[in-house]
Order: sequence, then C-alpha cells, then structure tokens
Amino acid sequence: MKRNILVVASLVVAIFLASCSGGQKKGDSKEAKKEVTIAMVNWIECIANTHLAKVVLEERGYDVELVNADVAPVFAAVAKGDADLFMEVWEPITHESYIEKFGSQVEHLGTVYDDGRLALIVPEYVSINSIDELNSQKDKFDGQIIGINPGAGIMGVTEQVIKDYDLDFELVASSEAGMLASLKKAYDRKEWIAVTGWKPHTKFARYDLKLLKDPKGTMGQAETISVIATKGWSEANPELAPFFKNFKMNDDQLGSLMVAIENAPGQEDKAALNWYKENKELVDGWFNN
Repeated sequence: MKRNILVVASLVVAIFLASCSGGQKKGDSKEAKKEVTIAMVNWIECIANTHLAKVVLEERGYDVELVNADVAPVFAAVAKGDADLFMEVWEPITHESYIEKFGSQVEHLGTVYDDGRLALIVPEYVSINSIDELNSQKDKFDGQIIGINPGAGIMGVTEQVIKDYDLDFELVASSEAGMLASLKKAYDRKEWIAVTGWKPHTKFARYDLKLLKDPKGTMGQAETISVIATKGWSEANPELAPFFKNFKMNDDQLGSLMVAIENAPGQEDKAALNWYKENKELVDGWFNN
C-alpha cells in the first residue's frame, strides 16, 4: 500500500515536472497523446479511487501517471498544471485554506462522496464519548492525540480543537499508516488511544470505533469529497470530463473498494481492476454525459 511515502516539496516539483514532460514537445497536448496525470495523497479512500480511475482509463487506452505527495504540493501541482487531477478535496472545512489559495487556478468536476466526516476517534471500549471529556482522562491517553502527515487539513483542524477545548494534549504528527499502526497496537491491547480520523475509512470495518462528540462544532458537519482539475482541463478533455464529473460512490461501494485495495498491498491496480470488472455497469455509466 502506497501510504507511507512523504515527499519533500523540492522533490515533488521535480517528480511532477519529470512525469508530466516525458519528452513532450512544446505545444503537444495530453489529449493528443492520451496522457493523464493524477495526483494523490496517502489516504485509503484517495488511493482506492485514484487507482480505480487509473485502471479504467488504461482499459480505454490512456497512459495514466500517478504522483504521490502531501496535500500542499498536490494542490500546487494541479493549480500549475503539473498534474491534471486530484480526487480528494474535502470541503468546506478540511481543505478550505488550499481552496482559498488555489481556487482560481482549478476547476471542480464532481463529488465523489457526500458524507465525509472529520472526528477524533477512539475505540468503543473507551468510556468517554465527547471531546470535552478528554482532559479528565489525560493520563489514560498519555496526553497524546495521534495524527497523520503534518500538511493534512485534519491536522490544522485538530490543532484548533485543542485550542477551542483547552486540551492539555499533544498532537503527534505521523502518517496515515503510522496512525493506523498505533491504533491497531492499542486496540489489540485494549489500551486507550485517540486518533485523528475521518469517514469513509476501512478502519471502521476492522475495529469497533466511535467518533467523539464535538459540542463546539470545531470539526464541522458532513463534508463533500470532490475532484478538481487544472483550470480549463475539462474543456480540453471533453471525452474524459464526464467520467470524473459522474464518479460517485455510496458507503457500500466505496467501502468494498477500499477493503479490496487495502487487502492487496503492492497490487492496488490488480485489486482495482477486479473491482471494476465486478462493477462494470456502474463505472462505465460514468462516461455518459
């Protein structure tokens, strides 16, 4: 599973430029060469959806390049045209700062999922049920909330949660893979742990977990997960734009895809292709205007 790669910004730019140039002559278009570059972050739903898009487009003769990076360079790359698409934009809260910065340089294509949730998550056996109870049980949590990569929107939101609730907790930066490893270790030992989390995610299928209530509403309500492209991309690629505009999953569909991908580390394309073949009518329908 490509979930443990963190790329420094300088290398990301170099990779983007290298992957997008490919010896392309000035004036050549990706449309003419049937090339598509999709950026992704190391979140399971993003990995799953991106690999599904990759194998479906490859089945139709496209050359698809995936570029894995942190959120900030991904937005910058799509805005500059170094990557064509990104399928993991959380709105209106999580990625608000990136939309404010790059919104005029990108276009929204469609909504992949419309019930995204950010939360602090604990195992069901933990006796507290709300964020405002965390301080009273600080020692059981070792005074820590286990987070993911530092540039992720949920990390900024969680820092605000710590301020709003005056939590005497440290937010520990990690990665999605690191957070999940910490969660599994604590869960197996029935130890208390609080992690930054979101829905949809396969961890809810693997463990008995609960979202801590957020009385102050800092983490917001339901969010959408949408697709963005470099501004003007849909007009330049009218044969592909409907696919990304119509790419939409419900909980059961996305859940089964994520589990299939997560159960096939290193073979994400194979797992995605198998899922596509089992859901071909659904996916092929996304190409219709």
